[in-house]
Amino acid sequence: MGKIVISTNATLDGVVQDPDGQEGFELGGWFHQFASSNDLEAWTADETEEALGAEALLLGRRSSEWFMSRLPSFEARVSGKWAERMNNLPKYVVSSTLENPQWNNTTVLNGDAVKEISELKRKVDGEILVYGSYQLVRTLMEQSLADALRLVIFPVALGTGLRLFDETSDKKPLHLVSARKIGDDLLSCTYEFVRD
Repeated sequence: MGKIVISTNATLDGVVQDPDGQEGFELGGWFHQFASSNDLEAWTADETEEALGAEALLLGRRSSEWFMSRLPSFEARVSGKWAERMNNLPKYVVSSTLENPQWNNTTVLNGDAVKEISELKRKVDGEILVYGSYQLVRTLMEQSLADALRLVIFPVALGTGLRLFDETSDKKPLHLVSARKIGDDLLSCTYEFVRD
């Protein structure tokens, strides 16, 4: 059975919005602004190891398009192994509007998202990574479909911006699996969602 792992970068106060500064958020760009070259090198190594260990990607339409449009530039500056793995992994994109995905190995899930993701978890054996896709992430958490959360916390508090846990209908208990420093100032934490 598959295990859905939400993997994301966040500020110390939980903001996930516009890490690269490309979305126009006035406080965007914090990913590179508050990470040293040593941090980014360690982050890249972690990210590559994570992708190499995954069996599939689960994405929302906008995140899928974002990654696909940036893979050539990622290949130029990030480990070729990571970009190659991203291209070759089976990808499942939740969308009611995407008809002809341009990214290879992509299957569109355009029906009942909860039903189709539940079926995907039964079908895939191993980790199903979720990058970005914050609308989808909220659905996964609300419907108890997410199994784990991996956060890389950046050393800055923004005070405002879209947060991962902005809108939850109830408490979401988590169990800390691991926490470790990466690079000079980044913290990598892995949590598992606690089920009743």
